[in-house]
Amino acid sequence: MDIKEKLLERLQRKSARVAVLGLGYVGLPLAVVFAEAGFNVVGIEPDERKVESLRRGESYIRDVSTPVVNALVQGRKLHATTDFSVLQEVDAVSICVPTPLRKTGDPDLSYILEATEQLARYVHPGMIVVLESTTYPGTTREILLPRLEQQNGVRVGENFFLAFSPERVDPGRTDWTTYNTPKVVGGITPACTEVACFWYQQALQTVVPVSSAEVAEMAKLLENTFRMINIGMVNEMAIMCDRLGIDVWEVIDAAATKPFGFMKFTPGPGLGGHCIPIDPLYLSWKLRALKYTARFIELASEINTNMPRYVVGKVQDALNMQGKPLKDSRVLVLGAAYKPDIDDLRESPALDVIGLLHQKGALVSYHDPYIPSLNHDGMDYHSVPDLWEAVRQADCVVIVTNHSSYNYVAILENARLIVDTRNALGKLGKDNPKVVRL
Repeated sequence: MDIKEKLLERLQRKSARVAVLGLGYVGLPLAVVFAEAGFNVVGIEPDERKVESLRRGESYIRDVSTPVVNALVQGRKLHATTDFSVLQEVDAVSICVPTPLRKTGDPDLSYILEATEQLARYVHPGMIVVLESTTYPGTTREILLPRLEQQNGVRVGENFFLAFSPERVDPGRTDWTTYNTPKVVGGITPACTEVACFWYQQALQTVVPVSSAEVAEMAKLLENTFRMINIGMVNEMAIMCDRLGIDVWEVIDAAATKPFGFMKFTPGPGLGGHCIPIDPLYLSWKLRALKYTARFIELASEINTNMPRYVVGKVQDALNMQGKPLKDSRVLVLGAAYKPDIDDLRESPALDVIGLLHQKGALVSYHDPYIPSLNHDGMDYHSVPDLWEAVRQADCVVIVTNHSSYNYVAILENARLIVDTRNALGKLGKDNPKVVRL
């Protein structure tokens, strides 16, 4: 029995030890799924607070319940550490570290590089490594492979296996989870694809093999670029409808009645989250190095990036209609998370809206039931303790994130002026003189 067959046997028997590098919104749910499937899982996380939380059996992510974590920790199926040396005893590794953008718009691969350098010290024959962090096509082959293959006599596709499998996490969803969302997997070699797919099949409902790591990397970027461009298009449609005096929300609802050839997207104050505002720009950056301009991506990014400024302009115009300047007006931002009913602030357009309002001299406050405090551009903000007092006192309420827990009827009754960027008020706000819709 060769090394590959031995590894497959260990994976099938669940005797293979699994490590997940990075225990954030992607890594922790994946670690839990592997542990629930019967694997012994160790999560490696540099943030000691997260490690201590997991050691106590407590979850710090809303999509993973504390009772589930506690049961796995007590059952000795899930462990957490800051010590990378445990990789010496690990058979299967999933890398789930952040891949943000630098302020210049270039990919920041520092987390991937750090994880790879740590892993390279302990990589050994009989190990499967899968990168899940979203990145540009070629990263697995060009960045990870040379750093790992030169260590400890490992040879890719022979005694060591390397693949890419893009994460598909949508925080807050309960219908599509880590377990039942189809998992695309592409290896450096066919043997790598075989081993990686076999591993994931032991814990996940559906695994979709593709011919290479590059195809898997590109598939993830296509998914998010599709959404980014369509959101950019509908955001521009909102601007055009505003110029034409047409209700964009009615237009969208009308178009959505078409049963074929149309997919409904809605405008908003900008893009947020860990994927859509960032991932397509990885592809755009990669193509610039090949002297090609990804024009759709660049244009959609420009439109979406300017939406917070457009929203602030709507606030300013709305206040002007009431004879008030934006400067020194009390503006309450409702919702700071990047999407409804979650506590995720990553790339949230609310941050830019708050920052731009502050720059223009508004007296800005915010409320979010999921985010008690935030920091933006060196300014600390705290969610107002009394929502209704803040609504009544505000010169303008700006609905940025349409959390379902808000009583929009009561907000409409108590507010003097509302700028609704999400159509949260629906028909109630359509013809109301104190409501301005995007």
